[in-house]
Amino acid sequence: MIDRNPTPPLDRLRSSTERSEPTHISHVARLFSEHNRSLIAFLYSKLNSLADAQEVAQETYVRLLRLGEPERISFQKALLFRVAANLCVDRIRMRRVREQAEAEETLDQSQDRRLPEDPEMGYEKMRIVQRALAELPAKTSRAFVLHVLEGKDIASIAKTLNLTARMVRYHIANALAYCRTRVEEGKKS
Repeated sequence: MIDRNPTPPLDRLRSSTERSEPTHISHVARLFSEHNRSLIAFLYSKLNSLADAQEVAQETYVRLLRLGEPERISFQKALLFRVAANLCVDRIRMRRVREQAEAEETLDQSQDRRLPEDPEMGYEKMRIVQRALAELPAKTSRAFVLHVLEGKDIASIAKTLNLTARMVRYHIANALAYCRTRVEEGKKS
């Protein structure tokens, strides 16, 4: 059969893609308008962060826009939530890696400072730190002791104290800052 259309096949493909692009965008826009609130609520329940939920939702729509002809997919809502769930898992994994790196860095820094050059100075600093820890709230002091002195990781401390990993890091940072301040004050007197 002779092709009576003088347009080369590649040009015909481009023009059909260009014509379907607004349809493609409108399907993703429809998914956004119909399901965005529930998608963000779903992601928030997994991530416990509205900002992260919104970022993952945005990335989900970008991924859907990259798909070829999503209007042909009969299960668009399921695909939307599956892509979002996969991105959510990736985000949680990245968080864990970051938290572990931060915890190791904090532990390394605290271990570097543990052994002073002058033993008498070290005993005095230890007494100051003990008094400072006694002045702090119980959870803050306990998180610090478990992490810095006993070398426990953030996840196990969170489980032990029934806190989120973020709160454990918060308590450790507060205790560390408070102890440093008290030690600095001790040097001045």
